[in-house]
Amino acid sequence: MAISQPNILFIMADQMAANALPVYGNNKVIAPHLEALAADGVVFDNCYCNLPMCGPSRASLHSGMMPFSMGMYDNASEFSASTPALPHYLRKQGYKAELTGKMHFVGPDQYHGYQIRHTTEIYPSNYAWTVDWTKGREYRPTNLTMAPVIESGPCIRSLQMDYDDEVEYQAVQAIYDLARQQDPQPFFLTVSFTSPHSPFVIGEDYWNLYNHDDIELPAVAEIPLDEKDHLSRNLHYCQARHLFTVTDEHRRSARHGYYGMISYIDEKVGRLVDTLQRTGQLDNTVIVFTSDHGDMMGERGMWYKQHFFEWAAKVPLIIRNPERFNPGRIRENVSLIDLMPTLMETASDTALNTLVDTLDGKSLYQSLTASNGHRGDTLDDIALSEFAADGSTGPSKMVKKGDWKYMYLEGEDELLYNTTDDPNEINNRLTDPDAASTLAELRDICFNNWDPDYWRATIASDQQRRLLIHNVTDGEPSYVPLIRQFDERRYIRNAGAADTKARARLPYVPPAEADKKA
Repeated sequence: MAISQPNILFIMADQMAANALPVYGNNKVIAPHLEALAADGVVFDNCYCNLPMCGPSRASLHSGMMPFSMGMYDNASEFSASTPALPHYLRKQGYKAELTGKMHFVGPDQYHGYQIRHTTEIYPSNYAWTVDWTKGREYRPTNLTMAPVIESGPCIRSLQMDYDDEVEYQAVQAIYDLARQQDPQPFFLTVSFTSPHSPFVIGEDYWNLYNHDDIELPAVAEIPLDEKDHLSRNLHYCQARHLFTVTDEHRRSARHGYYGMISYIDEKVGRLVDTLQRTGQLDNTVIVFTSDHGDMMGERGMWYKQHFFEWAAKVPLIIRNPERFNPGRIRENVSLIDLMPTLMETASDTALNTLVDTLDGKSLYQSLTASNGHRGDTLDDIALSEFAADGSTGPSKMVKKGDWKYMYLEGEDELLYNTTDDPNEINNRLTDPDAASTLAELRDICFNNWDPDYWRATIASDQQRRLLIHNVTDGEPSYVPLIRQFDERRYIRNAGAADTKARARLPYVPPAEADKKA
């Protein structure tokens, strides 16, 4: 029986770049279920994360606030339990809120309004991964190097496959159980996978979907070190690129593994949709698909996230419910903090009246319900992103308005690109007189109520408080919920993520070694 409020199935991937999907023009990747979702849904062509790092991106998404404003700076920043989150507000509207999979909440509150967590967390909940600006650009909180790129390839089993298969199983079971409710209650079910996050290792069935020789190399070659922008130089050292030799074969293998991992997640999305269909819940369920950030995938010689370039900062956003939203595409810029008010308004046209905080995000609901050709009329066409995580030595910020993207990088560099004319972000228009008025406008937006000197001092002090606690306690206790026996040994709790994932690979592959000692 249909209920007046729609169910919401919120699906997240981890580190999935919009540029890697066929929905956004990639003709190599095989993802038919995401293409089907997009065909029946609304596709946002320009959605950006608000900080290209897992924990802060996910916390700000749940709060509708910019990361810095809520004290989220890096992957060891604590998501305050006193911050009302999307599940709290949806429960106030009568929803049942459940979570299966990764969310990377740091601190004692591992639920933030979700009533049930069906799986444990894959990552630490303590301060182990705190950034330390006093140690400079080569400090690596997670010991992340180029080894995961070099080790890319097929496997029988990986830690991430262990986790994501469990996440899928629990999600499917949750959909069945929700369908069995005797007193139907709308549900908000979040399903959050860890793939296609590095290392780029996937089972042979998915690896073999692709012809290795057909995998393209990055469109933009390595930028010489002395020509890199300030943050890119920092990341070059933070990710130990100066200590490893990455060849074209490594680049092709990393992309091959990444594409296989996307196909693996795509199949899981298909099974979730199929389960909704078979339980009679599809028509009354709004499905949202997105990611917390992207991955540079070797573009410009860069890997992972941690920057504002398109491959790292632009994420997929597909919202499907043809019963409510006419399928189509929206070109205007939006960001992940817009999802909280959007889903609240989707749940109830009065839900936004229950807010106790002023949100930075803006509801996209009116654009979802508008007719094609008018969907951008209610949008301000602006996306903001911040950065102070691994590889940083100060605060940075990005503004995207229309076709233009401005980056303020720690006060050391500024970049200005027209992403339509220059999608690979090669031609910095900062000194172009024809772009002077655009530069002035975007600078004004960037620094409106955002003082880099204030944030430099505030974040540096916050780092030292967390580091003192971590050094005294050695990361204990761990707050991550134990759903089943040995969860604390199966996944990552207080060690380098790349090291733990490498040890879990079957068959074992010896870690790639640096070319020379640091």
